[in-house]
Amino acid sequence: MLVAILLGTVVNNPIVLVDQARALRAENPGLPASEAVQQAVASRLRPIAMTTLTTICGLLPLVLLPGEGSELYRGVGAIVLAGLVGAALVTLVFLPPLLAFAIDVGDRLAGRRVAMRGAASTETP
Repeated sequence: MLVAILLGTVVNNPIVLVDQARALRAENPGLPASEAVQQAVASRLRPIAMTTLTTICGLLPLVLLPGEGSELYRGVGAIVLAGLVGAALVTLVFLPPLLAFAIDVGDRLAGRRVAMRGAASTETP
């Protein structure tokens, strides 16, 4: 159950970030990968922070306020809260360098494929 709650709220942020970086690269083919990722983070930081903070603020009363039956939901709320904070940190700290690296590797592999095709087409049988 906890995994489903976290997946529904957390998986959207990295997808939005990767999609924005890919869209920037499609609009500007000469744009370096690191610059595209940097611009994507800058443009998507506010929506990511807002969705994460609103969800955290919605869960805080569940975790912090005592009441009848709160013992039952306090553990679930704490786990979801920690998962949201951890996923936001991973999305904003670890994903951008990994994404820039993956785009660079993809560009290099695509360049090799193009170079290999060009070399194969110029050879005479």
